[in-house]
Amino acid sequence: QVQLVESGGGLVQTGGSLRLSCAASGRTFSSYAMGWFRQAPGKEREFVAAINWSGGNTYYADSVKGRFTISRDNAKNTVWLQMNSLKPEDTAVYYCAARRGTGTVVPAVTWEYDYWGQGTQVTVSS
Repeated sequence: QVQLVESGGGLVQTGGSLRLSCAASGRTFSSYAMGWFRQAPGKEREFVAAINWSGGNTYYADSVKGRFTISRDNAKNTVWLQMNSLKPEDTAVYYCAARRGTGTVVPAVTWEYDYWGQGTQVTVSS
């Protein structure tokens, strides 16, 4: 069982930056691939970024490539999402997710993930 707690959301102006954190409980964090997803009002949850267990493999949605960076520290049981050059269309609730397994896999679909956090709101004003 893994519990995930996101933090770092807030209100920022267009072009600004935020850094989201996801703290995981348990001693097996390094056995999980991690992902970030987001959900805007009235829309489906969508993939943002993912990182494999070691941090050696990452994958990004086209909409955030070059602006967002996912990283992790297994010693700290934490994964981060650094978000730069934010746009109003980035406004959403951001969720952290964990998927059991080592290897190079970095899933980009919700059903591949086993555990989810409660989400943190990110609002980008124009």
